[in-house]
Amino acid sequence: MVTKKGTLLLMTILTMFSAGCHRQQSPGSLLPDTLQLQEGDIVFRRCTGLTSRIVVAQDRDGIFSHTGIVVDSSGTKMIVHAVPDEPDFPGDPDRVKLESVASFFSSAHAVAAAVARTAYPEAGTLAAQYAMRRYREGTLFDHDFNDEDTTRLYCTQLITLAYEKAGIHLVDTIREVIDLPSFHYRCILPSQIQQSPLLHYIFMFNP
Repeated sequence: MVTKKGTLLLMTILTMFSAGCHRQQSPGSLLPDTLQLQEGDIVFRRCTGLTSRIVVAQDRDGIFSHTGIVVDSSGTKMIVHAVPDEPDFPGDPDRVKLESVASFFSSAHAVAAAVARTAYPEAGTLAAQYAMRRYREGTLFDHDFNDEDTTRLYCTQLITLAYEKAGIHLVDTIREVIDLPSFHYRCILPSQIQQSPLLHYIFMFNP
């Protein structure tokens, strides 16, 4: 039987791969205005909240807690990412979302940021288009972190799956084990994408 303490811990950890940042009025973005984003760019952030700290603590090789992908939305660069606990309206389910670059990288809550790019722009475009399709389908967030079920997605799964659909394998088949009381999952950690040899970084801010 799961104790009340174990249940609370489980609920906390289950949101770990979102590292959802509490929304505040943004005073600006961590990204410079001169940075030119492309479809398929992979974006990373680390926030200040408890969930973000849990992710970084569990991801021993990582410095970021959440990731998304740059897409083109009617001529405007936006970010698609799978995230819980950031509803746009009352009753909004945890799902794949479309968000402005400024909001995703708001310095009101994000304290570190990075943008990575592959050497394959055509694949980046295809990956971005796949991510947009999952957003438009209203794909829900996967709280079970089950890679074998792609009807729901968690944040790192969305990125790796989008690129796999474009013919690029960003990470190997090894899944990291998160083993805590009442919680045991094999899943893709942010650092596995961050350290992919297929990526090069066009921006990094990690004070």
